[in-house]
Amino acid sequence: MRIIAIAVLLLAGSASASADETVRYFTIVVRDAETGRGVPLVELRTVNNLLFVTDSAGIAALDEPGLNGQKVFFHVASHGYEFPADGFGIRGTAVEVSPGGQAELTIRRLNVAERLYRVTGEGIYRDSVLAGRQPPLRQPLLNAQVVGSDSVMTAVYRGRLHWFWGDTLRPAYPLGNFHVPGATSELPENGGLSPDVGVDLTYFQDERGFARETCRMPGDGPTWIEGLVALADESGGERLFAAYMKVRPPLSVYARGLAEFDDERQRFEQAAEFDVDAPLLPGGHPFKHSERGVEYVYFARGYPLVRVPATAEALADLSRYEAFTCLLPGSTPDEPQLDRGPRGELRYSWKRGAPLLDEAAQEKLIGAGLLAADGGWLRMTDAASGRRVRVHAGSVNWNAYRRRWVMIAVEIGGESSNLGEVWYCEADAPQGPWRKAVKVATHERYSFYNPTQRPMFDEEGGRLIYFEGTYTRTFSGDSAPTPRYEYNQIMYRLDLTDPRLNLPAD
Repeated sequence: MRIIAIAVLLLAGSASASADETVRYFTIVVRDAETGRGVPLVELRTVNNLLFVTDSAGIAALDEPGLNGQKVFFHVASHGYEFPADGFGIRGTAVEVSPGGQAELTIRRLNVAERLYRVTGEGIYRDSVLAGRQPPLRQPLLNAQVVGSDSVMTAVYRGRLHWFWGDTLRPAYPLGNFHVPGATSELPENGGLSPDVGVDLTYFQDERGFARETCRMPGDGPTWIEGLVALADESGGERLFAAYMKVRPPLSVYARGLAEFDDERQRFEQAAEFDVDAPLLPGGHPFKHSERGVEYVYFARGYPLVRVPATAEALADLSRYEAFTCLLPGSTPDEPQLDRGPRGELRYSWKRGAPLLDEAAQEKLIGAGLLAADGGWLRMTDAASGRRVRVHAGSVNWNAYRRRWVMIAVEIGGESSNLGEVWYCEADAPQGPWRKAVKVATHERYSFYNPTQRPMFDEEGGRLIYFEGTYTRTFSGDSAPTPRYEYNQIMYRLDLTDPRLNLPAD
């Protein structure tokens, strides 16, 4: 095991800002012991419970006059990282605090994935600015008055990356935007930031400068979207679609449909209404893949078990949707009919008119004795322990480096968190089977739901991949939200040459 060095250096403030601006702050930089990169979301807590959290550069800037000139102990903790413990099992260190000084700490990464930065919210590079460092973002402190945003859908559309979030918070009042704020950014190859440092978002804004609504659909309550996908049209151009839903408290979906993005108005317009109880619906994180000469849109809610031909007409026609299932067309939850071969073997295939067989439905069939406990298609397990991993949500994409399909998904009911453990899995076909998985990130007693890979950010032929998710205490049982990070998106990077990702054969 690598020995962790703790270097405490008392240095002058950065020359990127005047001494008058930075001399009051004592700066702590926390670095990844393996890469030397600053680690975001590291908590530094004093003996009297003053809490400082590193920004996206791994920097915490302190202005505590009562601590100046004192040797101060900081407990050091971070999800998926570990600071060395002393003889009492206490993980932390003491440093001399002085205005304009600096301490550097190193922390060992336990996660396979490397935490990079926060994508949304206030103060992404706050402490860097206070310390006089030059952050990479155009808006490092507050962008379009967004202080928190729920899960995001993204698509490359007409040469730019389009982002659309769920419920979004503002500084001025507890209620913010509940009808899908959006933004664009340039792709890295077109002048956008390198994905390892951040994303420069250009929000669609209202007259007050707040991220405005882009998808208010008919009916009361919030509008949420999923299934965002760009499709080619007859003239060779592109059209952007999303599945929408209307929600009543607490989390009841009472309406569904399809919306299309209007480029002139820069907002979604209703394109179709769907039966809210339809057996197959668009949703999750889509990707496109051709089979037998037909291009399909696959919808991954973790497992990609629903698809439709990749045309605007088919997207709006639920009768053309297919499920990958062992149920026969016409099956219902109360009267499931299994597709079996001449020797009684289950036959899984793509079928129209058959309902989705997700993990919950599969467990119901097993409980009823219609499926053997080990006979279902959805049987992801921890490659190390063999423990069952129940997928809640995630994305699937083709990876050119591994030459396989790759899933990034969050587990429901994980060992350290109900919705905070992120897994990596591979398969030879988009529908699977998905079997052995490796945990790549954990968020202890915190949620990191709806993790999604960003394939447009792949580097070195897919050797390096990026994914983000929603960091929030919701559904976690944790009563203490992390300042600034709570209810925002955090980006991770995964190096597929890491030997911990060498998955065993099924």
